[in-house]
Amino acid sequence: MKLCKINSLYIVLICALVMTAAGCKKWLVDQDNDPSNLAPDDFYTLPGHADAAIAAAYDRTRFFANGAGIFANNFSMLEMPTGTARTETGQNTDLNNLLGLSYNGDNVFVLNWWTSLYQVIAQTNLVLDRVPAIKMDDVQKKKVLGEAQFLRAWSYFYLVRLYGDVPMLTTSILKVQDPMTYAGRMVKDSVYMQIVTDLKDAEASGLPWTDASGRASMGAVKSLLAEVYLTMAGYPLDKKAPYYQMAADKANEVITSGKFALFGDYNSLHDESKENMGEQIFEIQFLSGVANNGNQAILLPNFKEISAYGTEVGSTTPATQFVNSFEAGDKRTIDRQGFFYTSYYDGGFDTLKQLGAPYIYKHFDIGANGTFGSKGTANSGLNWMNIRYAQVLLTYAEAQNEAGAGPNQNALDALKSIRDRAGLATGTLGSYTQTTFRDAVLSERWHELCYEGVTWFDMVRLRKAYNESNKSFEAFEGHKFPDGVTTLAKKHLLFPLPTLEMQNNPKLRPQNDGYPGVN
Repeated sequence: MKLCKINSLYIVLICALVMTAAGCKKWLVDQDNDPSNLAPDDFYTLPGHADAAIAAAYDRTRFFANGAGIFANNFSMLEMPTGTARTETGQNTDLNNLLGLSYNGDNVFVLNWWTSLYQVIAQTNLVLDRVPAIKMDDVQKKKVLGEAQFLRAWSYFYLVRLYGDVPMLTTSILKVQDPMTYAGRMVKDSVYMQIVTDLKDAEASGLPWTDASGRASMGAVKSLLAEVYLTMAGYPLDKKAPYYQMAADKANEVITSGKFALFGDYNSLHDESKENMGEQIFEIQFLSGVANNGNQAILLPNFKEISAYGTEVGSTTPATQFVNSFEAGDKRTIDRQGFFYTSYYDGGFDTLKQLGAPYIYKHFDIGANGTFGSKGTANSGLNWMNIRYAQVLLTYAEAQNEAGAGPNQNALDALKSIRDRAGLATGTLGSYTQTTFRDAVLSERWHELCYEGVTWFDMVRLRKAYNESNKSFEAFEGHKFPDGVTTLAKKHLLFPLPTLEMQNNPKLRPQNDGYPGVN
């Protein structure tokens, strides 16, 4: 299963509830006395309402594949500022500004991420406020609440890393007049503490280790908590060794659970029949014909006619210098077997043709695009990977190395498993120092987790960037992109707050350092 199976009427009702609770005007009828008007106290009364409410929260996570102006989707915001991506379309100014590091608070991506994450939070707050009063099975109730706590933590983890100090809303806002509608920014330390609290509560909620339906699982909760601790150990909180140890311990719980394993080949990463299992710990859920993944056409080469899609955009494609930085013999670079492809079939099903550049194969939906002898459907239900077991292994390896005086055998084994699959040799334990092992792990994070929305956050917490020309890591500030011109500055450690939000809520001011203010 890919989507929670719930009565579709419940989805309609919960959406109506959200709109009603937003404080709409009284059109034609007295809404306070109208028996057809749905209010929170009327809705959250049955077990099915709890299921509908948490399903609505999951639905809001699909913003990754939502549009951000012409020929661009939201996921690209995390790839363009890394230097590992480029674009083949020039029509989207906001996308180009991300690529050129010239964005500000007017950027539509900046606004979309902010509003989309707070929409997830708003829905999880409704669940956490209202579901406890529903008469239903206690075990199921705890699981629904645990899922909501995971999704709220997941959302705030993105927000605090992207924008720094942000409003922290942990209760429902049912009226525009609510003072929290115009909440000020909470210091990032407190935001992180709330994230940790939510995840620890989710750990105690009785979630299963895995969930084939795509709901949050114990594996997802512990994996995210390991990543949170890893981030807290680095910039900007700089909690260092104790938090590296906490990250290592939490990642090790996932590793030693025996519930997850790397796939034997890379094509399994985008095989619809292997979603929500094996290596895929948490994914953004899509279903063809119901909730389509809109990222396929965006990722295709710009009008090369190699798929069933009538529009092929080339909005986000790999930087050639980055692809060339993979080690010789790395299986991840093999055409149509690894993370990239340089050839595909005419129309998606006919004669093989060369494309003249590498493109992202990691997210390629063969059923939607087509394959040799079989036309595609042009409707993608492929999930969007969000937390993979490979990331957990690398988080453990990095955190253990930093917590101690260097790697232990378990850390080396975690790194080696990633490299073994790639067909690459790994040194013995005695061949690494703490510094050389650190660089080896970070190199694998850059190459294994590319185009999954991870690289940018690694750059910020480490304050480092990858130099493709000499395959080494250098300071974030002053790092030049492969074009030799675009340069990272200190201000880029955070994105600006959306101008529109700051205009609506003066308590959000001042703007993050280095970006234009709001009058």
